[in-house]
Amino acid sequence: MNYLKISLGIFTLLAASRFIPHPPNFTSLLALSFYVPVFFGIKFLPALVIGFILTDIHIGLHGTIFFTWGSVIMIGLISKFFSDTMFKRISGALLGACIFFLITNFGVWTSGYYGYSINGLILCFYLALPFFAYSLISTFVFSGIFETIYKFKSNIKNKFLNLNFNK
Repeated sequence: MNYLKISLGIFTLLAASRFIPHPPNFTSLLALSFYVPVFFGIKFLPALVIGFILTDIHIGLHGTIFFTWGSVIMIGLISKFFSDTMFKRISGALLGACIFFLITNFGVWTSGYYGYSINGLILCFYLALPFFAYSLISTFVFSGIFETIYKFKSNIKNKFLNLNFNK
């Protein structure tokens, strides 16, 4: 039952950030892709991906969807290497945004829209830079929000434990 509650919470956060009007690529998706496995465990990665799939069905499917879903999975899998400190977590989340940028834009290039040449590949990545900026900013903002909530929850938990032991 706890798995279901947390999964519904993940879906709600993901859906809200994707459906509420926002600048392009300014969502909690990349931060969630990183922080869900860090805070709740890798077992919640499928819940995140299913939420991503369901929101994509509503928003609209596209030819590079497996690149986007794959990058979300990869971000979740690397998160365990960056979970020790707040600095490492935020750095890992920002690295996740870079991974998402590289994988998804490579997927766009493979569609042939920019031509199958090195110039087409460079143009594809160059034109995606404004979207990458939004991704980095949103990942940093949502990471800050998640870190603040985590710190606040840890402080309350520690105060509660100290109260019980001091009596």
